[in-house]
Amino acid sequence: MTDSRSLDADGPAAVVEPPVIAALGGDGRLNRGGLAWSIHQGGRDPFIILVTIYIFMPYVASVLVGDPVRGQEMISRWDQIIGWIVVVTAPFLGASIDKLGPRKGWLGLVVGLMVPMIAALWWAKPGGPLSLTSLAFLVIGARVLFVYAEVLHNSLLIRAAGLGAAHKASGLALSLGNLFSVVALAFTAWAFALPGKVDWAFVPASPLFGLDPATHEPERVVALMAAALLALGSIPLFLFTPDAPKTGVPTWKAWADGAAELGRMLKTVRRYRDAVVYLVSRMFFVDGMNGVLIYAGVYAVGVMKWGALEMLAFGILLSIFAVFGGFLARWMDAGLGPKAALRIEISMTILGLVALLGMAPDRILFFWTYDAAAHAPLWNGPVFRHLPDLVFVGVSFVNAVFITAQYASSRTMLTRITPAEQTGAFFGVYALSGVATAWLAPTLVNLGTRLTGTQQGGFATINLLLAVGLVALFFVRGGGREVAATAQVG
Repeated sequence: MTDSRSLDADGPAAVVEPPVIAALGGDGRLNRGGLAWSIHQGGRDPFIILVTIYIFMPYVASVLVGDPVRGQEMISRWDQIIGWIVVVTAPFLGASIDKLGPRKGWLGLVVGLMVPMIAALWWAKPGGPLSLTSLAFLVIGARVLFVYAEVLHNSLLIRAAGLGAAHKASGLALSLGNLFSVVALAFTAWAFALPGKVDWAFVPASPLFGLDPATHEPERVVALMAAALLALGSIPLFLFTPDAPKTGVPTWKAWADGAAELGRMLKTVRRYRDAVVYLVSRMFFVDGMNGVLIYAGVYAVGVMKWGALEMLAFGILLSIFAVFGGFLARWMDAGLGPKAALRIEISMTILGLVALLGMAPDRILFFWTYDAAAHAPLWNGPVFRHLPDLVFVGVSFVNAVFITAQYASSRTMLTRITPAEQTGAFFGVYALSGVATAWLAPTLVNLGTRLTGTQQGGFATINLLLAVGLVALFFVRGGGREVAATAQVG
C-alpha cells in the first residue's frame, strides 16, 4: 500500500514541464535513465511501509509512549504538523520546479538530509538518548522531506524515460516500491523476529547480528534498513537519470513564478464545474484513505495487542494483496466507469473501517464474543492463531485492495471529466487537492482519540471524511463508461 503519499508520478511536477520536452518522446522502450528513476522509488518507499505504517511507529506508540491510546493521539498530532507544513510548501515547490532548472542537486540535498534522520531513529529506545521531542523532530522532518523528494523525483520522470515510456517507468517504480518493502519486511521477520520463536530449519536459531529482542532492536533496525535502501536506491538515479537544463532564473524568482503558476492553474480549473466538485470530493475521500493506511499499524498494535512478529506478517500480507487493487480498478473503470468504481471503492472502505472498529481479541464484528482459552488455536503457526486475528487480517485485506484501487480510479476519473488540452492545469490542481487537507485526518483522529479516550473513537472519525467525499461524488456529472467528448463548463 504504497500510494499513501501526498503526490504521485502524475502530479504537477510531471505534467507542467516546458514544451521542450516534447523532443524527449523516445521509442517507448524503458531506457537506463527510466530504470534508474524507478529504482529510486523502490528504495524510497520502504520508509513509509517499514517506519511509518507497520513497524516503527506502532513500536513508538506501544513501547516508547507506553499506551497505544496516548500513542495514537501523539502520532496524530505529529501528522497534523506534517500536514500543515506540506500544504503550505509542497504545492509551491511543484509549481516552481520547472523554473528552478536542474533538480538532481536539490534531490541530493533532500536525500542527504533524510538518510541520517531516518537512521537516527535506531536510537529511539526506552531510556535511550532520544527524547520524544527529539524523535518528533526527526519523524516530522523526514516525512516532510519525503514529500519534497517525491515532487523532485516525479519532475524527472519524462526526462528519465521519455514520453513514450513514462507509463512503464511509473508502473515499475510503484512495483519496485512494493517489492523492496515486502522483501525488507520478510527479511526482518526471518532474520530478527522469528529466531527463537519457531523451530524451523530455514530460520536462524537466534537473531542475526546479535540483535536483542529485549531492547526492541528488531523493531528499531527497520530504520537503519530504510535509510540504507534510500541511499542505495538513489545512486542509480544520480548516475544515469538525465537532469533538466539550467534556466538562468534566480531561485527567488522561480518561487515567485511558481506562485503565479498556481494561481493560473486554479483560474483555469474553476471554469469547469464538474472538475471542481470532483476535486473537492477527492480532497476528503483521499485524505480518509490515507488516514486508514497511516494509522492501520498503530491501531492493530493497540487494539489487537499484536507484537513485532504479527506486524511484520501483517505488513507483508497487506502489501502483497494491495497489488490486486490495481487490477480491480482497471476492470471496474472499464466495465462500470471510474465514477461508479470510486463509489464502490469508497463504500467498501467505509464498511471495512466499521468492521475493524468492532474487532478485539475477545470480540468479532461487535456482536460475537470470543474466549481464546475456550478455543483451540486454528493452527500451530507463530502468528494469527485465533479467529479474531484472522478476521481482522481478512477485513484489512479488503481495505488494502479497495484503497489501492481508489488511487488508480481517481486518476482515471479526472481524465473523463476534463478537456485533454488542459491536462497540465487539472493534474496540477489534482495533486494540490491531494495535500490541501493532509492535516484533516490527523486532526480528526487526534480529536476523536482525546475525546473518547479510545483508539476506536479516533479511528472512527476517518469515516466522516470518506462519507463526505462519497456524497460529494454524487454531484459530479460524467465519469461513466464512455469518455465524455467535452467537459462541463459551469
